[in-house]
Amino acid sequence: MTGVKIVGVGHHVPERIVDNHELETWFDTSDEWIASRTGMKRRHWTSENESTGDLAFAAARNALEHAKLGPNDVDAYIVCTVYPDYLFPATAALVAARLGAVDKAAFDIEIACSGFIYGLTVASALVRSGVYRRVMLIGAETLSKLVNTEDRGTAILFGDGAGCVILEASERDSFLASDLGSDGSRPELLLVEAGGSRSPIDETKIAQKKHRIHMEGREVFKFAVTKMIAATDRALEKAQLTKADVDLLIPHQANKRIIDSAMKYLNMPPEKCVVNIHEYGNTSAASIPIALSEAVAQGRIHPGNTIVFVGFGGGLSWGAVVWQWQ
Repeated sequence: MTGVKIVGVGHHVPERIVDNHELETWFDTSDEWIASRTGMKRRHWTSENESTGDLAFAAARNALEHAKLGPNDVDAYIVCTVYPDYLFPATAALVAARLGAVDKAAFDIEIACSGFIYGLTVASALVRSGVYRRVMLIGAETLSKLVNTEDRGTAILFGDGAGCVILEASERDSFLASDLGSDGSRPELLLVEAGGSRSPIDETKIAQKKHRIHMEGREVFKFAVTKMIAATDRALEKAQLTKADVDLLIPHQANKRIIDSAMKYLNMPPEKCVVNIHEYGNTSAASIPIALSEAVAQGRIHPGNTIVFVGFGGGLSWGAVVWQWQ
């Protein structure tokens, strides 16, 4: 086994900004109501012609520039997303080809907002086992194309964006531990019902908005707090560390109150948690890598720092990774 480290990060978001004041013209809501309940002030939405692959491609270019690498220096490409460019082929293959990398391994991961946590575990395993020297991992979403704009409960929450990391083999190992989980017994809590083989899209389902995001907010909130804390505990235990050893928490940006609950449990001051939900909303699998990319650019991460990445999402799913920065 070899070690793994992150050698490049990058992110990209669409130019269009939908702020809370614009949403006031859509629903019986207010900037104060949305901000107090979610922590969100703005979110970035794609134009009609922008796709998930477009955002992933831009984030990938930024990460390659940061790492001072070319597309063919990467051996495998992974995209985590719930809304790929097509049902098939994989968006990762399209992004790799667009970058100029052909004959490379490429595949997608679909586990909703937990995508980056799962992807980081998988990509790290590919490098640590010696299968590949470098792996690019991208979280990219265009959830604005999936929201029901007549449903205040979900339309205010989601944004679009992409974040990217490049993993590389290393003598030292940054990957300290991972804890992943899922419970598929209640998919109705957070799902897009129509569009798969169980419920293909037809005119009736479109009229009923079954092809849009549906979420039972209160149930998901309770689940999220519980699972984020439990996953963090188990991952730290596997790494033989304690909460006091954590230098930085980078959580999935779904709701500020959920993040605050996790910080309170971990007894972490605000400066030890990366929060950008006010600017981007919930970008699903893209939220953690976007937050990581911004934290690196802001100089908030230093060699030797112990970082916990933690998230939850549809599935229901959850996970945490403990990482030591190099």
